[in-house]
Amino acid sequence: MFKKKYGPIILIATVLFLLSWQSKGEKRADVIVYGGTSAAITAAVQVAKMGKSVLVVSPDKHLGGLSSSGLGFTDTGNKGVIGGLSREFYHRIYNYYQKPETWQWQTKDTYGGVGQGSPAIDGENRTMWIFEPHIAEQVFEDFVREYKIRIFRGEYLDRAHGVSLKNGKIQSIKTLSGNIYIGKIYIDATYEGDLMAAAGVSYHVGRESNNVFGESWNGVQTGDLPVKHHDFQGLKISPYKIPGDPKSGILPLISTKDPGIRGSGDQKIQSYCFRTCLTKVETNRVPFARPEGYDSTKYELMIRIFNAGWRKTFQKFDPVPNLKTDVNNHGPFSFDYIGMNYDYPEACYERRKEIVTEHENYQKGLLYFIANDMRVPAEIRNQMQQWGLSKDEFKDNGNWPYQIYVREARRMIGQSVLTENEITGKQKVIHPIGMGSYNMDSHNAQRYIKPDGFVENEGDIEVQVPMYQIDLGSIIPKKEDCGNLLVPVALSSSHIAYGSIRMEPVFMILGQSAGTVASLAIENNKDIIDLEYDKIRLKLIADGQVLEIKKK
Repeated sequence: MFKKKYGPIILIATVLFLLSWQSKGEKRADVIVYGGTSAAITAAVQVAKMGKSVLVVSPDKHLGGLSSSGLGFTDTGNKGVIGGLSREFYHRIYNYYQKPETWQWQTKDTYGGVGQGSPAIDGENRTMWIFEPHIAEQVFEDFVREYKIRIFRGEYLDRAHGVSLKNGKIQSIKTLSGNIYIGKIYIDATYEGDLMAAAGVSYHVGRESNNVFGESWNGVQTGDLPVKHHDFQGLKISPYKIPGDPKSGILPLISTKDPGIRGSGDQKIQSYCFRTCLTKVETNRVPFARPEGYDSTKYELMIRIFNAGWRKTFQKFDPVPNLKTDVNNHGPFSFDYIGMNYDYPEACYERRKEIVTEHENYQKGLLYFIANDMRVPAEIRNQMQQWGLSKDEFKDNGNWPYQIYVREARRMIGQSVLTENEITGKQKVIHPIGMGSYNMDSHNAQRYIKPDGFVENEGDIEVQVPMYQIDLGSIIPKKEDCGNLLVPVALSSSHIAYGSIRMEPVFMILGQSAGTVASLAIENNKDIIDLEYDKIRLKLIADGQVLEIKKK
């Protein structure tokens, strides 16, 4: 009797409940931004400013990528090319440092304010280019709050089955949590280009040979080069456990493989590290701890370099406010974990986590080693003991940066490919959406044994370039690949050109431009590829983007 009378009602109620539950897992907006980088936030802000709905699907809990994860000594180049929301970010940084309460560990007057070739604090233009991680993160959170941007944190794309495509367009994306995000246009603002790859868009990993795009600085860089900074600079260091004896075995972190022919392509990528925020202020200092699995033999090469007379350990302890530093790789053996990231771009999430942990342990181990190993010269060891992690940074991560420095991963092969030729001005850009100006700056990709039996690093390139334009086609996939996706970070570029483009101010510029293109396409009911460039150009200029600087 019960089943007969109430069965259909129960069945209907169950179906309605399931449909209701399913709909709760669906989030909709005009534009879906995937990623938590600086570009992701500027893209979302621009979409919101243009009156379109937007949500950010972020694998990261903390927003801003490297900009809020230790890279506070900003790589700017010519600041005149930085406009729009990117410049506004640095203006907001400036505003925070106008407040006396921001200066907790030193006064503003005692801060030297030294930037990269220009003052860190530009009072005339009300911008500040050097800053602490937590201040940068607060600026990104301010953007999110002011523009009421919906952020879904800790949401990782289901890379295997999470992208639904129809007629060459993304219909929805699904995360590992089961949530589904539905939009008209999608923006992949990750360093890795995960959404791009999962959508079947063409991309490249590694270094192209010089003959692919008619370049000079791409590919393997063995032999004598005019520009070298992070190699052994003439130091004759034996790679063998017993110096000069190949039969004794190879020291750790040195490859025994042939490095390749000069200018040839390979699958190797720039090395990664963390940009650590250190301090000497005793009450804010966390001493370097011995990491899990610490093995001092891993750093034997460092001892030989010290014994050869090298003493530039602290040269890239770049000062940021409140008596802290943004510490970067420097010299022949430093914080870059050379050759240990090749599989990162394509790796599953679990393997990526392993790679990140390996890099963290290596870098923590090196800091501990230099501060404590008695073989380290006393003047270096004693100075390193004065440093430590900043207690008031990355508080929920053991004072260690949240984001590893992914200098390069996948790079899209899009409507156009930016190469050394566009970067150096040899080739004209037709449809600029922003500008860059930093050096072509690629870090080492391998450490190998030269024919003369000594060790060398390979891949470091630092070549000056003029101000240059970045083409619209570099953030748009090929038409046959995907019709409603924009890629402002893992954009279409050769390896060596990406060495210049990959700077955080440029990512913010391109994030804003991607948000503009997405919004205009929706407004005009057009596919991205069919949108008139003049409309894009006028809107970018109106919103403060710099598209050209006429030579005087």
